Amino acid sequence: MERIHILGIAGTFMGGVAALARELGIGVEGSDQSVYPPMSTQLEKLGISLHQGYDPAHVSDECATVVVGNALSRGNPAVERVLADRRPYTSGAQWLAERVLPGRRVLAVAGTHGKTTTSTMLAFLLQAAGREPGFLIGGVAEDFGVSARLGSGPDFVVEADEYDTAFFDKRSKFVHYRPTIAILNNLEFDHADIFPDLAAIQRQFHHLVRTVPGNGRLLVNGEDPRLDEVLAMGCWTPVERFGFGEGNAWRARLVEPDGSAFEVLHDGVPLGEVRWPLLGRHNVLNGLAALAAAHAAGVDVAGVLPALGRFRSVKRRMEQLGEVGGVTVYDDFAHHPTAIETTLAGLRARVGDARIVVAMEPRSNSMRLGAHAAALAPSLAQADAVVFLHRPGLAWDAAAVVAALDGEAVAVPDVDTLLVELRARVRAGDHVVFMSNGGFDAAPRRFVTALGQPPR
Repeated sequence: MERIHILGIAGTFMGGVAALARELGIGVEGSDQSVYPPMSTQLEKLGISLHQGYDPAHVSDECATVVVGNALSRGNPAVERVLADRRPYTSGAQWLAERVLPGRRVLAVAGTHGKTTTSTMLAFLLQAAGREPGFLIGGVAEDFGVSARLGSGPDFVVEADEYDTAFFDKRSKFVHYRPTIAILNNLEFDHADIFPDLAAIQRQFHHLVRTVPGNGRLLVNGEDPRLDEVLAMGCWTPVERFGFGEGNAWRARLVEPDGSAFEVLHDGVPLGEVRWPLLGRHNVLNGLAALAAAHAAGVDVAGVLPALGRFRSVKRRMEQLGEVGGVTVYDDFAHHPTAIETTLAGLRARVGDARIVVAMEPRSNSMRLGAHAAALAPSLAQADAVVFLHRPGLAWDAAAVVAALDGEAVAVPDVDTLLVELRARVRAGDHVVFMSNGGFDAAPRRFVTALGQPPR
């Protein structure tokens, strides 16, 4: 049996690669530095053995290929051993392009925000249409129970990330996928560790545009002028825009201000109404993008529109963990001020005057570098109280952010202190949102447990 070792296997993308390889009948092993749910749970269910840390001895001799995640760089002991031994290696994106995507109609979802949610919606709509799609998304889809599967139909949905591919391939991952249908959801400056400015990211997005054939389709957020600038560099594919304005081929009219209900129109013709559990204008745009892409793949959108009422989204996207003593707790994958702002705006529209309390960990590379520090306080404006995790390794002082917040705010050095501060602040009727794109030392679930215990 062919066998591979995946370095960085607990990452959302590489965990999906592991699941696909296992479905193909390939033996899979792997290693990672940080292992936490939901990907650790998926790997455990798949029976995939993984090692903590990057000891070169973890890579067994039976492995024909080492698949290297983009979090690893030169100097990593496992990487250095692979190079020294001249073992065959590849990236996750290249492995996907070579082993899974040939012969499939690829539907790629790109954008600074909403890639995972929109990819999941698109796969869900294709499934509702009886297409049995394959997919690889950056999170565990509640409706599928996995982050990736091969699928038996012709369509394959892939979350198309602009982050670089690997230490030996500095192109964005999405240039490997060569989609027939591509969503350009939005575009902002992010990934300050690899991109010097917005223009550099726009160039990468244009590289993606260059790979979409003339008989394919580009679905573009009509409310984002930065995407117009990308298309102005050259476009050879039919474009359909989505948004709230009348100039868009795909439009939404809000029925409820919190985004939980909206009407869908295509070329001015009403197709029906969506009532779903999601919140926020950003999720309405995600829904429009997914519907437009499904239509481009030949799906009768009016026929599958009611299915969105059953859509359960992705773990860690405003995932409600529980309600204890009248306090509702959510876990949200937050990596950028715009995502924070739109998520909290949707929650505010839903809960009205109820207090919103945020536990914030600035964990993404851009966050840790301080690229978004000035925008953090405004993005948290809807919060009544914020407990800000300022780990010792943070490269900037959180005091200015805390001082700029209108509501209660405090910075703490560790998760244990954060949980104590939260426990002292919350009361019945509050909505507590944990925001981090990492494991957060299991803080959200630890807090739910703490709420069920008498205060000290």
